[in-house]
Amino acid sequence: MVLKEFNMRNVTAVMAAVAFVATLVITVRAADMTVKGDIVDVACATDKKLVGKPEDIIACSIAAAKKGDPIGVKTADALYTITGDYTANKNAKLLDFVARKALITGEVTEKDGVRSINVKSIRLAS
Repeated sequence: MVLKEFNMRNVTAVMAAVAFVATLVITVRAADMTVKGDIVDVACATDKKLVGKPEDIIACSIAAAKKGDPIGVKTADALYTITGDYTANKNAKLLDFVARKALITGEVTEKDGVRSINVKSIRLAS
């Protein structure tokens, strides 16, 4: 009887561990993809006072990008925060793209509902 209880505890522990690992894999899942959208400051793009006012979002995004604030790419259905080398030195490599449409290829991840893209390449969209 003790042996049966011991085995059930082991089975339960293994199942819990497998479920935990599966959750981590799903949360951290990453894949390379290309997204097309406007390069904007994350805070400006989500500011309720600026929604529907593209000129204000552009001005806000340019000023914020120069300060080194988080920059993202706003697609038709999502906002991806840009991460990686392109954000170094106060977004130096991104400044020419702010407030313009671009094609960004990189590793996309999502955690707690926040999407990010670690940029491998970026170019202006035609």
